[in-house]
Amino acid sequence: MDQTFMKKKPVFGLLLSMSLPMVISMTVNSLYNIVDSYFVAQISEDAMTALSLVYPMQNLINAVAVGFGIGVNAVIAYYLGAQNQEKANAAASQGMLWNIIHGILLTIGCIAVMPAFLRMFTESEAVVSLGLRYSRIVFAFSIVITMGITYEKIFQSVGRMAASMASMMAGCITNIILDPIMIFGLGPCPAMGIEGAALATGIGQVVTLILYIAIHLVHPLPVQISRKSLLWQKSLIGKLYAVGIPATLNMALASVLISSLNAILAAYSQIYVVVLGVYYKLQTFLYLPANGVVQGMRPLIGYNYGAGEHKRVRQIYSITLAMVLAIMAAGTLLCLILPGQLIGLFSDNPETIQAGVAALRIICAGFIISSLSVTSSGALEGLGMGLPSLMISLCRYVVIIIPAAFLLSRTAGPSGVWHAFWITEAAAAVISTLIYRRATKGIPGRSQDGKQPTAGK
Repeated sequence: MDQTFMKKKPVFGLLLSMSLPMVISMTVNSLYNIVDSYFVAQISEDAMTALSLVYPMQNLINAVAVGFGIGVNAVIAYYLGAQNQEKANAAASQGMLWNIIHGILLTIGCIAVMPAFLRMFTESEAVVSLGLRYSRIVFAFSIVITMGITYEKIFQSVGRMAASMASMMAGCITNIILDPIMIFGLGPCPAMGIEGAALATGIGQVVTLILYIAIHLVHPLPVQISRKSLLWQKSLIGKLYAVGIPATLNMALASVLISSLNAILAAYSQIYVVVLGVYYKLQTFLYLPANGVVQGMRPLIGYNYGAGEHKRVRQIYSITLAMVLAIMAAGTLLCLILPGQLIGLFSDNPETIQAGVAALRIICAGFIISSLSVTSSGALEGLGMGLPSLMISLCRYVVIIIPAAFLLSRTAGPSGVWHAFWITEAAAAVISTLIYRRATKGIPGRSQDGKQPTAGK
């Protein structure tokens, strides 16, 4: 299949066609998370607590699978652009193999540590029991998760965004339909409680994987997963992990930040902890379109980098940045005009809404400037430069914001924590621009005789 459309079509239209399916599928996935939590909450408050306590481990599995998948995505796109089909096939095959191994290790490890992990956060044996009943089923599907996400990133690396969207949505919709049936026992299905919620989640993930495999068989991809490509290739595996490990850490840093800010805010009032939680729920929706554009950009920038299209790489970055800036400007206006209505979606407590409105108006000051960090970090991942991308994320999620929030809270109270957000984004924007320029300074363009650079340089 001819992949040259990635370096021939006009960038703006190409970015839209690659990004829109990702925005839609990510929106459906966020909706699923809300619906899933709603049904579990109907079982009991203990069940909802158990689900919340299990979530960090579920997030760890997803972080490893998605992070390594981003490495697979970047390496495949690069080698396709460099016209090295053998290496692209090897990247897809090795990526699938190693993410299956990750799934096996995560299944064993997460099930083994869950009893001790749950008891770190609760003394209620009822909550621990519910958490174990839920997690044992959910974690049994870890291999399905890692395989499905690897397929997702392989499909995205070759521009098959619509197929990826269809597969992800099919799993989410299946989960949403099965939740009430399996939890409460509708029709011939017995009431299974929290085990039903876990099983519905697992079945949804199986549906996604089956659809990926079916599409792959009916409409073969430009890269092939084959046994002959599974031979040990140290340099290739190193490239996959060079992007995959930093990308995994990128996803885990948000959890570190939230836990740290919760500890600072809890000293003032539980209301501020609630406000922070509400903000992060809102942030998911506000950043969804921007993240969708970045997902669409990754394979494009990686392919053109491999093809030696130096000028087009710069163009893809610039247009992506402009699109993300427009999205974040719209998000800023929304938060300034309708802060009360947004906070009110998650709380009817007047005091919480008042505190949330004040927080949102301060935090949103950093939305527009954050476009530089978001775009630069995503572009570096697409170029296979995982470490510089991680450095940007460390600045945004740990190095600057946590000390700033602590110090500012000493003088300005909870408001100091909110101000730390935009201050961090301003500083991170400068740092990310410097990191991106330095990391991409040596990107090879076409030589004078028109030859492409050697793949892997």
